[in-house]
Amino acid sequence: MKSGYVPEVLSPEWTDYELIDCGGFEKLERFGRYVTVRPEPQAIGRKSLPEGEWERMATAVFRRDANSEERGKWLLRPGMPEQWYIAYRYRDMTLRMRLGLTSFKHVGVFPEQAENWKFIYDNVRVMQARLGREPRVLNLFAYTGGASLAARSAGADVTHVDSVRQVVTWSRGNMEASGLDGIRWVVEDAMKFVRREVRRGRRYDGIVLDPPAYGRGSEGEKWMLEQDLAGMLECCACLLSAADGFLVLNLYSMGLSALLAKSIAGQSFPVPSSEQFGELFFPDRAGKLLPLGVFYRARYGTGWGK
Repeated sequence: MKSGYVPEVLSPEWTDYELIDCGGFEKLERFGRYVTVRPEPQAIGRKSLPEGEWERMATAVFRRDANSEERGKWLLRPGMPEQWYIAYRYRDMTLRMRLGLTSFKHVGVFPEQAENWKFIYDNVRVMQARLGREPRVLNLFAYTGGASLAARSAGADVTHVDSVRQVVTWSRGNMEASGLDGIRWVVEDAMKFVRREVRRGRRYDGIVLDPPAYGRGSEGEKWMLEQDLAGMLECCACLLSAADGFLVLNLYSMGLSALLAKSIAGQSFPVPSSEQFGELFFPDRAGKLLPLGVFYRARYGTGWGK
């Protein structure tokens, strides 16, 4: 993986997930056996399938409340459960994750992140062989834990940080369903946690960040991506191993680019030995490409080889 200045586009292969169609600011997705319709601000083109086909296929449709831009409710067809499991497989890794229909349209997984899970898994394996110990990986804004599970599956000592206790409980259930154990769970505001870790002189071999555009900590702390990301990355640069390490940064906010992710990471971290940056996406059945976030991934130090 060589450094370059042309952004890449990456799309995971996942048997239990499919983007069937997108357009009209909605997406039609299959998660295992079930098909959902959800709002999607980046689905600005036209739908390829007729509305009647969307209605026929969908087993759950999210509709926003009239007085809210975020909350809403799900309309379910008979036989559609409110919770179910899907699996993700890569090399020797098999993850099982519980999905659920939340009032914020989310279902418990961001499928495009599977491309980053592969990167995390592969790099933890390399580091474990080189270091002769469990690499220490920090997952911030960790949600339901896909990246934490990937790191743990590869043999990492994982610290999982999220400010929402219910989400951390969800993550723990995913760990147990995947036949894993040993992840350290922290319910706390991510910025408060990293500042304390810096004061303690802690070091990690890998750091993963998937921050929201806006959020609140467990004690009401406010997070604003544009205002707070630079400070967060400065703290993370202090926490990353001085010898070698890897960074995964994912951003999902309208108007933010992969070049910006690369630039802001470069202001805090040393020159990487290798890097990738670009967009995560899925194609639908008609071949339309739906962008679902930008990423920056880097490895630091000289121990990675070629």
